[in-house]
Amino acid sequence: MQIRSLEEQVGLPLFDRGHRQLSLTTPGEYFLVYARRMLSTLKDAEDAMARMRGAQGGRLVIGLVSTAEYFLPRLLARFVAEHPGVEVQLVIGNRQSLVELLGRNDVDLAVMGRPPKEMETRAEPFALHPNSVVAPPHHPLSRLAHIPPKMLAAERFIVREAGSGTRAAMEQFFRDQHLSPSIVMEVGSNEAIKHAVAAGLGISFLSLHTVHLEVSSKELAVLPIDGLPMFRRWHVVHTSAKTLSPAAEAFRYFILEEGERFISELYPELVGDGPAAPAPEE
Repeated sequence: MQIRSLEEQVGLPLFDRGHRQLSLTTPGEYFLVYARRMLSTLKDAEDAMARMRGAQGGRLVIGLVSTAEYFLPRLLARFVAEHPGVEVQLVIGNRQSLVELLGRNDVDLAVMGRPPKEMETRAEPFALHPNSVVAPPHHPLSRLAHIPPKMLAAERFIVREAGSGTRAAMEQFFRDQHLSPSIVMEVGSNEAIKHAVAAGLGISFLSLHTVHLEVSSKELAVLPIDGLPMFRRWHVVHTSAKTLSPAAEAFRYFILEEGERFISELYPELVGDGPAAPAPEE
């Protein structure tokens, strides 16, 4: 009914109604651009009024890469406990989709590993982010104390999709080691990759924050590859042109102050293993 009412107001068909699916017409694509602009302007107006009120309430939209969903909701629970008047919306995607959301001003802040170079942003690091190769616990390589990276050349890899930060970190490691391992499966979900690795379909390069529970329960094993883990950084990011609302500024300050300590408490076995300088971001 809402779609029909909108089309009547516009005077043009905005959707193609195919068999069991709905897609945008050309007028619908154009209308979507302006609708997003209106929603962005409305959010800016809400933020401006909140700043004038000096309130710690309001709406906060946080974008996060899927890897961050293994710790950010728990960190966010602490923030909301301190700021009960803040209404929070989480938007989860891969790195590429988060860059698009930032560019459209659809999120106030983004939590990601590799800051965008496609636009002017303020990206502030708040914690180390380890990545390594995981395998089933019965994998032959898991019995070795040290594994030269060249031994990975014969392995079958299950990988994240192009556009994800995990995929970019993996490709950087392969380039640094002059390796071209066989990729047998590409999956857009950390959970699906973990299940596939546990089933013996291959091994994978993943964030160690995503496999914490599976390694602890011995469903997966972190392979002792020389030169790994690769330590990068978690960043909180917003566009340089954006004036943050009081709620967004409060969360930015909170994650910069509390993020590293919280992640250290959540993953104590990873504390102290990081290098003096994390791997450079691409």
